[in-house]
Amino acid sequence: MDLSNLKISAIKDPWKEGVANGWSVIDASTLSSDQTVEADVVIIGTGAGGGVSAEILTAAGLNVVIIEAGKLKSSDAFNMHEDEAYRDLYQEAAARMTKDGGITILQGRAVGGTTVVNWTSSFRTPEQTLDVWKNQFGVQGMTRDEMNPWFEKMEQRLKISKWVMPPNANNEVLKKGCEKLGWSWSIIPRNVDGCWNLGYCGMGCPTNAKQSMLVTTLPAAMNAGATLIHSAEAWELEQDGKRVSSVICRALNDAKLPTGVTVRVNAKTVIAAGGGINTPALLMRSKVADPHQRIGKRTFLHTTTFAFGDYEDPIAGYYGAPQSTYSDEFVWRDGAAGAMGYKLEVAPMHPGLISSLAGGFGEQMVADLSRLPHLSSAIALLRDGFHEQSVGGTVELTEQGAPLLDYPITEFLLDGAKRSHQSMMEMHFAAGAKRVRAGHGQATFVDSWAAAKEQIEQYTYQAGYVGMGSAHVMGGCALGDDETQCVADSNGKFKYLDNLYIFDGSLFPTSLGVNPQLTIYGMTMKNATELAQALTTA
Repeated sequence: MDLSNLKISAIKDPWKEGVANGWSVIDASTLSSDQTVEADVVIIGTGAGGGVSAEILTAAGLNVVIIEAGKLKSSDAFNMHEDEAYRDLYQEAAARMTKDGGITILQGRAVGGTTVVNWTSSFRTPEQTLDVWKNQFGVQGMTRDEMNPWFEKMEQRLKISKWVMPPNANNEVLKKGCEKLGWSWSIIPRNVDGCWNLGYCGMGCPTNAKQSMLVTTLPAAMNAGATLIHSAEAWELEQDGKRVSSVICRALNDAKLPTGVTVRVNAKTVIAAGGGINTPALLMRSKVADPHQRIGKRTFLHTTTFAFGDYEDPIAGYYGAPQSTYSDEFVWRDGAAGAMGYKLEVAPMHPGLISSLAGGFGEQMVADLSRLPHLSSAIALLRDGFHEQSVGGTVELTEQGAPLLDYPITEFLLDGAKRSHQSMMEMHFAAGAKRVRAGHGQATFVDSWAAAKEQIEQYTYQAGYVGMGSAHVMGGCALGDDETQCVADSNGKFKYLDNLYIFDGSLFPTSLGVNPQLTIYGMTMKNATELAQALTTA
């Protein structure tokens, strides 16, 4: 895309102005000697949980230090180039995957976390999900009625509302197909303000329209006196079995490698907000108490499948809001504990992303991708963690201490994948696609729904054959009263250390059935507000 006429250079970068005006920002990659920093509260991670808690705790008058492994980059550095964005803003340069390589994982690694690169979809937690948490895990104070005021406050804070612009052609496909089949569908609420409708949300918003933590809660915290230490990887919690005394961080260079410099943050209260995978890994490296061996267990992904439709008219799904329509037709069709349900959305059609999803090689891959302007990609988010045969994955540590997620691809999961392929392919044909192909290693484009149904029955549904990805990492440090399943209280306090709290998506006892950011925002606002009151009245 030609940016020359967009006048993006006129957009104010809050970080440029803030640093010039005296914000306390430490770039650990530039440090030549070990450092020690003191704080009332240290927050590990700057994503949805870290950003919200930072704003609330600094507003309460507490001295807050925020730690981020990623390097500070803001709108001034976002040029909508896929290669640079994936390299700079994602975990493992967007190459993170499960232990067997069966599922790719897109997860943010930036100041602002995944909120900087997500596609802005913002849903309240389904009532069915919260009921399961209460009844099966003993989660208290988080019924839908109890959470709605917190969701409303975060919706106001982040300008979340249903997208008012017409859906782009990619999202129109889902709307049209659902209407033709009589399936439910609706418009997605998005956390944007003055959105330019560019379509490059996954590469960092160059106009600061996306109301991520990078442009909302973190600047508010910095204005209130917080200190940000970026390019610093929280490696270990120094603790005595009762309390955490310090967070030991490794300074990282621009290649994301340790420089040998250590940053120690001493704090009275510690908040782990590194997200699913990273928070469990930190606790495991720190050898914190875990009597029931639950840290890292029940990690969920909303394992995502996909199917492509080839349309006669151009789709150009790389322009316009990436996600603005969805269907919940199949999420709860068989009940919470029935067959694995799935939410239908679409994925943006940027060439780097789609070439990795489409797979294939040689002339066939070239031929398929030559149709990119005419392709639409439906995706299905599989709702994992609600059935006894869906226990998710386990976070492990490599010999070097790095996190690795072992997520078995079971028959129960594969059944959900197969049914989701059927639904997406049927939807594409109903929307007018001339040809449709499932995200499967044996799939080819077919020109009728009858042929698609026949082909699906011939597919091998095993790991490695089914194209799977995830952008939603949840669980691994479940909250709730049941100590045999949960490691944190319902307020996010870690059960076995007096001053450690977890404020991120790793708290989820199951997946959600919806995109997770608003759940993390609302849950964190509730728990961080309670923590701020406790710390300032003690």
